[in-house]
Amino acid sequence: MNWTTRITPRSRARPGAAPALLSPLRWLLCAVVILCHGAGAAAQDKTDLWYEIAADAYLADSGDAVDRSTPRQALRGYMAAVERGDYAVAAQYLNLSRISEQDRAQVGPERARMLASVLRRQVWIDWSSMPARPDAMIERRPGANGPEPKPRRNLHLDTLEAGGTAYDLRLARFKPPDGAPVWLFTPQTVANVPPLYDAFGPRRYESLIPTALKHEVAGLWLWEWIALPLLALLVFGLGWAAHRAVHLMATRASRNWLKTGLTRSRLPVALIVMAGAAQAILSWVISFSSPVQAFLRPTLTIVMVWALGVTALRILDAILHKITLRFVGEIDDKRSFDERSFYTSIYALRRLIVLATVGIAATIVLLQLNLFDSIGMTLLASAGVLTVVLGIAGQAVLGNIIASLQIAFAKPVRIGDAVFFEGEWAYVEAIFYTFLRLRTWDNRRIVVPVTYFVSKPFENWSVTEARMMRVIDIWVDPMADVDALRASFCRMLDRDEEVIEPENAFVYATDQSEAGLKVSFYAMMPDPSTGWTAQSRLREQLMACLRDEHPEWIARSRVLDVGARDGSARTRAVGAG
Repeated sequence: MNWTTRITPRSRARPGAAPALLSPLRWLLCAVVILCHGAGAAAQDKTDLWYEIAADAYLADSGDAVDRSTPRQALRGYMAAVERGDYAVAAQYLNLSRISEQDRAQVGPERARMLASVLRRQVWIDWSSMPARPDAMIERRPGANGPEPKPRRNLHLDTLEAGGTAYDLRLARFKPPDGAPVWLFTPQTVANVPPLYDAFGPRRYESLIPTALKHEVAGLWLWEWIALPLLALLVFGLGWAAHRAVHLMATRASRNWLKTGLTRSRLPVALIVMAGAAQAILSWVISFSSPVQAFLRPTLTIVMVWALGVTALRILDAILHKITLRFVGEIDDKRSFDERSFYTSIYALRRLIVLATVGIAATIVLLQLNLFDSIGMTLLASAGVLTVVLGIAGQAVLGNIIASLQIAFAKPVRIGDAVFFEGEWAYVEAIFYTFLRLRTWDNRRIVVPVTYFVSKPFENWSVTEARMMRVIDIWVDPMADVDALRASFCRMLDRDEEVIEPENAFVYATDQSEAGLKVSFYAMMPDPSTGWTAQSRLREQLMACLRDEHPEWIARSRVLDVGARDGSARTRAVGAG
């Protein structure tokens, strides 16, 4: 057969082209490469299903039914052997490759017993999430979206922290050379058992518990049902004693700021004592099982952090209040601009400290409970949803907090300022995160949301200084002599000690109508509160002057009488206007 290439006008050989003989060889070579690559990938995928171990890395089957084919069966068989007290069988679920062969028969059961004690006290096993497949693959629900589930050969049960070091508890799939793959506790988990047992194992007084009370009832040991109420009574008793002790200290305190701080810190201090006592009992006296620990550990951590934060904030409030009283005194509009600004700055400092304390406390709780690892990625993944939810649900609260900080730093209004807001004359008594508290002149309190307050126009009578011009309007008869009234008003100002700058006072006729002539008397007052009383007093004196010296100047209504028989009209006064 002639394998040479025939050149036709339609098919011309390119310079340097290979003969057609190589085309079948190329196809054959490509097929071999593809098959080899697929076989290699299959082999690689196969080895990703387990870890290769030696045949003697774990204790041989002792004859009992030991099922280690799936993670759920392995963990269930281990716990069942522990419940029976058969730690030799329980040791068959441990990978002992890091322990010498001559010590495995002795060390294996001991490590199985110690690991069971740690699991009982610190790990709450969620059996529904424990895979029941040999490859530990999580099956995707029908209709669910997401990446294709993959087989796993390593499962993380929990991470425990002891002595500042984190220890993992894991199950993994191992395959001996001539056997089926099995699920065992990893060698690293077996090596982590001694330090975890020292930190979370039985406490020194648990050996005194009778054996009859060491069986499970409704998920807890029988002795736990007895010990938990007794522990609660003891802790509450210590808390009550701490509360009474702080109360007695507050009643005997000689300084008001210390007395106030102790009085407000009674409950937080009691909670600190209660949480501390419970932690000490759990650490040194007795240790409960994992369901109780799963509830007590985060609860005590949250209570301790919250109580410490509240105690620190209340003591800080008392100190800031003492500083304010010492350098400023009771705040009102009579104080200077700098003093009112200083008082407002103290409130702003307190709000910043509260925000920082809340952030630090939340961080401590998350770190202590190891929640960053479990919810960190979830929070990042759902950041968009959380932003929308918080933006809708917390819009009013967040808006008020931001507006409160804006007032604290920009200071359009300060604590102690006299304001005229929606027809009410009041003092700014306090600026909180979400609302302002206004004190009216008659000691009523008006609570206004911060965002509502800053969105409405208001008069700040103390924005630069407390003094203000007050006006007294009096309607008099058009026949009244304004110059005489002006002279009488000047004499009144000279005698009044609460009026400042009497030389800058003035009197003008500012309006007229059928009711008479409106005369306005202007005088400078040192502050709004003093100005109100002085204004009222001067009004009384002006009316007394009209009544006693010029009663004919009092505004009157006039009636035109046209009822006379001769048709003439007469005008007569019918009373004061």
